[in-house]
Amino acid sequence: MSDRTGKLYIVATPIGNLEDISRRALSVLGEVDLIAAEDTRHSKRLLSHYAITTPLRSYHEFNERRTAAELVEALCAGTDIALISDAGTPLINDPGYHLAAAAQERGIRVIPVPGPCAAIAALSAAGLPTHRFAFEGYAPEKQAARSARLQALAREPRTLIFYEAPHRIRDFLEDAVAAFGPRREAALARELTKRYESLRRGKLGELLAAVEAGDLPAQGEFVVVIHGAEPRQQEADEVESERVLTLLLEELPLKKAAKLAAGITGRKKNELYDLGLKLSGKRES
Repeated sequence: MSDRTGKLYIVATPIGNLEDISRRALSVLGEVDLIAAEDTRHSKRLLSHYAITTPLRSYHEFNERRTAAELVEALCAGTDIALISDAGTPLINDPGYHLAAAAQERGIRVIPVPGPCAAIAALSAAGLPTHRFAFEGYAPEKQAARSARLQALAREPRTLIFYEAPHRIRDFLEDAVAAFGPRREAALARELTKRYESLRRGKLGELLAAVEAGDLPAQGEFVVVIHGAEPRQQEADEVESERVLTLLLEELPLKKAAKLAAGITGRKKNELYDLGLKLSGKRES
């Protein structure tokens, strides 16, 4: 390692409106030795707009591990590097984890330069609880896996934030209605900070109907914000799970009853198995 180790800057860039970039971000991008960009062609437009001529290096999900090792060596040799993604804050559903982790392990200073993030922007304007939330990124593409993921989150009390592509938004909302119910409060944010920005708040069933009717065009990237489960809903789920499992245990062994109950209620099989043990103990005593 050289006498002067380089610094790694994690720089947030606009998610649409170029004016959202900070003065500090512009200063850093203009002063570092190298910018690692998710898509160099896309980033050139931003840099050209602000007359920044710093050299670019491609860093994306397909070359991330190999390039991270090379960039860390450059940092150790004294090169200052800024990491940017196509839009928003790097590492938040974008490449960068391997580079940041490797830099930290080598004792390199990693400096955040905060700014835009679509998930936080949508949450701030959705009118849903913000004191506790969970960012889930993109749900699985395949319907069965997506449905299972959403069912597993149906009793989560925190506000949930998802990203979704326009060609999958209808399918996502259909599965969300099945998992959370049509009356769960939610918000759909589309094209944030861009010309056709929109944010619609309503119940999941209403939002699905709006997409199906074309009132909410399935165009541009979406952020979906979903209200967490209310305590009373969790209590109702517990009662229903116990009722279903009790009925199944009258005809089936515990392992099979727990598996079927999981499919009916959406709860995890191991949770229902433990509940079945308690119920069996009560009956025996």
